[in-house]
Amino acid sequence: MWSSKLAFILAVSGSAVGLGNVWKFPYITGENGGGAFVIVYLICVFAIGLPIMMSEVLIGRRGRRNPIATMRLVGEEESGSSKWQLVGGMGVIGGFMILSFYSVVAGWALAYIFKSATGAFTGTNAAEVGAIFDGLTANWPVLLAWHTLFMAMTVFIVARGVQRGLEQAVQILMPALGVLLVILLFYSISEGNFAEGVNYLFRADFSKLTWDSVLVALGHAFFTLSVGMGAVMAYGAYLPASASIPGTSVAVVFADTGIALLAGLVIFPIVFANGLAPGEGPGLIFQALPLAFGQMPGGVIFATLFFLLLSFAAWTSSIGLIEPAVAWLVERYEQSRVQAASMVGATVWVLGVGSVLSFNLLADFKFWRGTIFDNLDHLASNIMLPLGGLLISVFAGWVMCRNSTSEELDMGTGVAYSTWRFLARFVAPIIVLVIFLNSSGFIGWVQGLSNGG
Repeated sequence: MWSSKLAFILAVSGSAVGLGNVWKFPYITGENGGGAFVIVYLICVFAIGLPIMMSEVLIGRRGRRNPIATMRLVGEEESGSSKWQLVGGMGVIGGFMILSFYSVVAGWALAYIFKSATGAFTGTNAAEVGAIFDGLTANWPVLLAWHTLFMAMTVFIVARGVQRGLEQAVQILMPALGVLLVILLFYSISEGNFAEGVNYLFRADFSKLTWDSVLVALGHAFFTLSVGMGAVMAYGAYLPASASIPGTSVAVVFADTGIALLAGLVIFPIVFANGLAPGEGPGLIFQALPLAFGQMPGGVIFATLFFLLLSFAAWTSSIGLIEPAVAWLVERYEQSRVQAASMVGATVWVLGVGSVLSFNLLADFKFWRGTIFDNLDHLASNIMLPLGGLLISVFAGWVMCRNSTSEELDMGTGVAYSTWRFLARFVAPIIVLVIFLNSSGFIGWVQGLSNGG
């Protein structure tokens, strides 16, 4: 069990807050109408992300097992079928696959801590910063070493258990992440073009809102909360019966969104002060920002702090990605936490070698969606996760009886509970289905056929 409600909030927030909060959310906000996009995004979060998160937590607490066993037990209890365990299994495998390539990118952040601290970016030009990044990704032994270090850090935390490992880690890392964000925010205010950064993020430009913008908001609202991959369900299994599922879930949503917006307020004033393009995605983090820090007062210190922040965000997410598989091994085969974490970590590490080599030795080896890295990303993020989220929502809204869900949510049977049930049964499944069809390429294929016709 988590020792407190706060520990659960920190853990789930840590799982939700990752690399995407720092680089993806700020730039998609700016590119899609600023404040107008934020409004649409918040509607999507509360209409989709929140009801699915509540569904996943209540299922986890109902089953009190790893996601596979939980879905089997609750499935048998509610419908007489054990086949729902396949949904739990899909989430565990999806998180497992995501961690294999996520660890590689997190390794870049670790490498950049040391590059920043040693002044590698000081006084450099764009070509030199680009050469540093290309040199890192092209050097497979070095990339493999950082991937190995990051996986070892993740395994170390998870092997220590729920309270001694997961809880202690998030109680240190999440406040540290918040402190680093505040320090960097003050630096951005003093050294960056803060007014232009605020304008880019928050000025509502509804003319930039398109159907594609809505799809982007829908997709990010779903993916940012880490639902559909078993992490939230596994963490929910450790939630004390006295803790409020709606209250803790809302707190996680606000923490996740708040950190993403703060990250934008840190990044974009620096971007605009140095005349950089804001819509570069990962390139913004690993090429544009190091170039900016290299030209600014105190750049060595604050670049180091920024990549430390990025590494903390990745670390807390990786813990959530690996925990469901570890919990399954512990419960299914009665292994110790150390044995299970080591076994899962080693398997993820081996799978991650393919992603490491996707940037160098196997860069020309492409099939289906591209490199090994691209295929793992597409299969897990665009197919398995939204499909898992869709089935979790259907299970909680349609398969579980009203008494079971109302008992776990402890909201009574009034307006609040009826709203959740309506969203979980109708709104969330339909919209996640749209996300799934769009992210898997089906909508684009249909549009292509109609345009061709």
